[in-house]
Amino acid sequence: MVNPGIRFRRNNYLFHRVLNLFEKNKTKRKCGKMERRYWNINLEEMMEAGVHFGHGTKKWNPKMAPYISAKRKGIHITNLTITARFLSEACDLVFDAASRGKKFLIVGTKKKVADLVASAAIRARCHYVNKKWLGGMLTNWSTTETRLQKFRDLRAEQKMGKLNRLPKGDAAILKRKLSTLQTYLGGIKYMTGLPDIVIIVDQQEEYMVLRECVILGIPTICLIDTNCDPDLADISIPANDDAIASIRLILTKLVSAICEGHSSYIKKG
Repeated sequence: MVNPGIRFRRNNYLFHRVLNLFEKNKTKRKCGKMERRYWNINLEEMMEAGVHFGHGTKKWNPKMAPYISAKRKGIHITNLTITARFLSEACDLVFDAASRGKKFLIVGTKKKVADLVASAAIRARCHYVNKKWLGGMLTNWSTTETRLQKFRDLRAEQKMGKLNRLPKGDAAILKRKLSTLQTYLGGIKYMTGLPDIVIIVDQQEEYMVLRECVILGIPTICLIDTNCDPDLADISIPANDDAIASIRLILTKLVSAICEGHSSYIKKG
């Protein structure tokens, strides 16, 4: 088994490497390190939310061994002390990025988390995708830009009442197209370029997203359950990625950090 301390030091190194990926002026950071902040991450609160419950012991990734503290009734139990450390690291990262005006994309396309992802992203003024991920949405950005422009044009035409002046058949086709674009691109309609950081709710479900980010070198923060690979994302947060309460708690902490970062950015002018 890999020593958790070694795994933590590895992720801590990745954490600072991620910062350097989009750091434009390293001299602004004191001694090359980022200020640590307090995010009120409470172990008891995480237990109540079921963050520690993993998958069945037969459905696990051996690479997750350093994050697992026990087995109980056929399921793995995640070590919440480690979860708290990585969640704190992630909050520091997003705060630092938001305080410098960086852009975020939150992705979670499972039906039961769709509304949660949308509300969290809207609160933090982030872009989001909470329906089906369209392959190449990031790696084929030029095509995505074309779709977004078409979406914006159709929305503008609808607001001005132009669609209602068209023949019924033509209007119906355009309205269906607008509805489809709203479903899949509504959360990124104001996105004008690739995001600086992508937050992924479920590694298994959003593997395509993670793959595109790796190809493009976009830093990722990912919730990982006991059946995931902790080495794929830049910062992995071991947590229950099935329970709504668990996902809500993790997203709430990250969103709060982003909001504080945004406020700091605005104060700086």
